Amino acid sequence: MSNTSDAQVTPVASVYAKSLFELATDAGGNDTVLEIADELEQMVELIANEQALGLFFTSPVIDETSRDASLKKMFQGRVSDLTFRFLLVLNRKGRLSSFESIAKAYDQLVQEAFGKIEVDVFTPTAIDADSIQTIKDSISAKLGKEPIIHPYIDEAMIGGLKLRIGDQLIDGSVQTKLRRISDQIQSGGSKAIRERVESYMEETN
Repeated sequence: MSNTSDAQVTPVASVYAKSLFELATDAGGNDTVLEIADELEQMVELIANEQALGLFFTSPVIDETSRDASLKKMFQGRVSDLTFRFLLVLNRKGRLSSFESIAKAYDQLVQEAFGKIEVDVFTPTAIDADSIQTIKDSISAKLGKEPIIHPYIDEAMIGGLKLRIGDQLIDGSVQTKLRRISDQIQSGGSKAIRERVESYMEETN
C-alpha cells in the first residue's frame, strides 16, 4: 500500500486502525489484512479524485441515517464485508471524516507488521533506478526494514535530497545546509564583535 494521503495520523485514528487491523487478523490472517489494506488504499484514491465523495465523507450537514443508506448503496457488495461494516461503524460514531487518517494509520500498522516502511524521496530533478536502489540499500541497512520508495520532484530545491520516513523528515537539501551555514556565520559574527568590544573595554580601563 502506498502513501496516497497527506492526512495526519491522530490518536483517535490510531485506535480505530488498530481495531480494524486486529479484526482483519482474526478474520483471515495476513491475507485479509492485505485485502483490507488494498481496499482502504483504493478508497482513499477515490476520495482524492472525486470531490463529491470527499465532501460526502466529511460534510457535517449530512445526517447519519442518510449517509448510512448512501454507504450501503455505494459500497455494500463492492468491498469486503469487514470493510463495509467498518464504514458503517465510523459513520455511526461520527468518525467518517477521519477515514483518510485511519487508512494511513492502518497502512503504517501493515508496513510494520510486514517489515516494510514507506519512504518519500524528494529531489530537484528525477533520479535514476541506480540512485533509488542505493537509497533503498542504505535505509534497509540502517533500519533493518524493506523500504518502499516513492520518488517526488521538488523543483524548489537547489540540490541534495529530503527523505520522509513515516512522520520524520530527514532534510539533506542544499537549502538546509546553506541556512545552517548562514546561522553559524551570523552567530559567529556576533560573537566575534562582542569579543572585540569586550577586549577593547578591558584595554581602556
